[in-house]
Amino acid sequence: MSKILVTGGAGFIGYHTTKKFLELNNQVVAIDNINDYYDISLKEARINELNKYPNFKFCKIDITNYKSLEEIFSKEQMNTVIHLAAQAGVGYSFKNPMIFKDTNISGTFNLLELTKKYGVKNFIFASSSSVYGNSTKESLEEIDSTDHPISLYGATKSTGELLTHYYHKTFDINTNIFRFFSVYGPWGRPDMVMFKFIKSILAGKPIDVYNFGNHQRSFTYIDDIVEGIIKAISLEQKNPKFEIINLGNSQLIELEYLISLIENELNVKSIKNYLPLQNGDIIRNYPNINKAKQILNWQPKTPVEEGIPILIKWYKDYYKTK
Repeated sequence: MSKILVTGGAGFIGYHTTKKFLELNNQVVAIDNINDYYDISLKEARINELNKYPNFKFCKIDITNYKSLEEIFSKEQMNTVIHLAAQAGVGYSFKNPMIFKDTNISGTFNLLELTKKYGVKNFIFASSSSVYGNSTKESLEEIDSTDHPISLYGATKSTGELLTHYYHKTFDINTNIFRFFSVYGPWGRPDMVMFKFIKSILAGKPIDVYNFGNHQRSFTYIDDIVEGIIKAISLEQKNPKFEIINLGNSQLIELEYLISLIENELNVKSIKNYLPLQNGDIIRNYPNINKAKQILNWQPKTPVEEGIPILIKWYKDYYKTK
């Protein structure tokens, strides 16, 4: 049985990752500061679900607090850190940039320093397709430049990747960096586009459609993301490795098509409020996932046509809507 530390355990991806590892009979210590960037009750509900597992432990800790973090590392003696905690939200970064620096850079540094100090063998860092910026390439590869992010969030994730590489190279920590592409699914974040569309359409309110609907995205279902993380940890590593791997859907989805899928599932026509491109918003993100296929034997299984009905069913059940 492995003991795993999951940062951001009350978050969307953190919840699903923790749940899967618990189902596989691992011990999981999850930490989260439960900040109020979005509805705290949703985060608390996720933790309440995880508390049903006897091999789960939750600690309310901010990763920027080195002393509190060290108490966890010294007491729990984990063999793997899965670092999912981050301050997200492109628009929010313009209002509160300091929290992005503190959480995404200083917090990541704290975790890497303690991983080194306490001899943790494996470190997984959740990065983002945002590091690629507005690349004009047909598909994004791990070897592409990440020197030109267009959002503060992307810049902090790129910095986190550099820190992670340094600690691998200098201290022989087995490391995987995953660049996630537009993750969605049940228990998702209320600030994400699908969640916002569903909420507004059900309430009969207009939906904001930025860039006049000319976005293209690789929307990746949460179970596929978690499977990639599981496969990375399951690999037998004789020597410390360092890998950067795209995890994204091989479908490229037009925003207008996404809206039509949600409308059809809800059986409600949306009211669209077309707007210009937002600052920091990426127009197109489509991953090359050959590396994930080769190294992890991973590829996404859930097309949006299957994932959206699952998300909407969860939404209606959780919020008790008709």
